Amino acid sequence: MNDDDTFDEDYDALDADADLLEEELRRAAGILDPVPAQLRQIAVEAYALHDLDSRIAELTFDSVVDAIPVRGATDVPRMLTFRAGEVTVDVEVTGEGLLGQVLPPQEALIEVLSGPQTGTPLTTDDMGRFTYGQPPAGPFALRLRTGREAIVTDWLTV
Repeated sequence: MNDDDTFDEDYDALDADADLLEEELRRAAGILDPVPAQLRQIAVEAYALHDLDSRIAELTFDSVVDAIPVRGATDVPRMLTFRAGEVTVDVEVTGEGLLGQVLPPQEALIEVLSGPQTGTPLTTDDMGRFTYGQPPAGPFALRLRTGREAIVTDWLTV
């Protein structure tokens, strides 16, 4: 048995202890301060109806995965393409923020989602282009509202 095996066994034991502790704390919280049934039902219904009408835009291109890196290039923007039916959203993520375009070109209201609160709504121009002047911090997604539909992209971390 080598040191790696000993470490793995110790880590597994600590992980099991943490799982038991977490379960015990959950049971104690459920007994001492249970969530009211009515509040739980409201939360479940609100979550189920949140963006119910939104279509999910699938990530179809990510320059980190799908592109060949250029030797010597540093601080290159990340290019992303999302597709939902006939609508495509191209996004360039840089250190200064986001640049994007909705195709086919159309007016849309776009929100940059990054946690529980939404960002400032953005409006596309006549060519479907938009800019967001802050680089995303942590996971983010985009919510687009066109005249006909709502679309939400996959969540990504850059």
